[in-house]
Amino acid sequence: MSLPRRVALALLLLLMAAAAGSWWLLRARRAPAQQLVLYGNVDLRQVELAFDASGRIRALPVQEGQRVRAGQVVAQLDAVRLRDAVQQARFACVAKRNVLARLQAGTRPQQIAQARAELQAAQAALEHARITWQRQSGLVRAGFLPWQQLDDATAALRAARADRQRAAQALSLALQGPRKQDIAAAAAQLGADRAALALAQRQLADATLRAPQDAVVENRILEVGDMASPAVPVLTLALRDPLWVRAYVPERQLGLVAPGMRATILSDSFPGRGFRGWIGFISPTAEFTPKEVQTPDLRTQLVYRLRVYACDGADALRLGMPVTVQIPLQHNPAGVAADACRR
Repeated sequence: MSLPRRVALALLLLLMAAAAGSWWLLRARRAPAQQLVLYGNVDLRQVELAFDASGRIRALPVQEGQRVRAGQVVAQLDAVRLRDAVQQARFACVAKRNVLARLQAGTRPQQIAQARAELQAAQAALEHARITWQRQSGLVRAGFLPWQQLDDATAALRAARADRQRAAQALSLALQGPRKQDIAAAAAQLGADRAALALAQRQLADATLRAPQDAVVENRILEVGDMASPAVPVLTLALRDPLWVRAYVPERQLGLVAPGMRATILSDSFPGRGFRGWIGFISPTAEFTPKEVQTPDLRTQLVYRLRVYACDGADALRLGMPVTVQIPLQHNPAGVAADACRR
């Protein structure tokens, strides 16, 4: 084969290779992307637990890194004084309850019978005083007795009438019983004592600090023997649920994602293992790419923060861990992954 023919053949091959490369690049550009890759960090909620009362810490039965269940006791105060306050309030309620019951029961039958007997005695004394006055009046007018005798009889008659009136009023009060205002006042006092008892019981319950939900003890701020107050946290808990990844999507790719789409979370600490997740939140406000996102080509572009919730991985993913998020763009409708993850 002559040299010119070899050169022509080589040029033809080069043109064919260039055409094939151009066709492949054009096809790759036109082909829809299969997935979106984002970068972010694991995030979760933290709770700083503090007592709702002041006192000395008596027990702190959890250690840093320990997992706790919702409602588990994580700290306790010395509650001797609080228990005494509860007992005192309970006795006060018993006393006021008895006072109210006595008023509501009214006058006892024996007291009513006694009042009737006293009225009868006063009536008899009045009759005797009237008869005496009539006798003394006749004798004085006849001149057999001095006027002083009549004056004494008149005074005795008036006293007997007053005694009879007093006995009648006492019987009336016994029959009517306590006043409604006294009963209402006793009931109000009992209600106040019951409220004081409930407050004392609440303060006693607040001496025990419990985990609000499943979590991991992140930090013990105070120790046994320290004085606690509502302003000073005792423990810091890292809540295990929900667990999410804080990632950022560029503005030009914002239209590819929607809440509820499924995603896969990858970590260098667990090669070959993917954690299921779903997009739960997309920020409505743009921002510049944070420095902690290790993608140099995105540092100067506007991005939108999104939150990818993890369906699993609470035993592996840690706060602040850098991860990669893969979001399939084919056959990944919005809203489906969230329901599947909750089931």
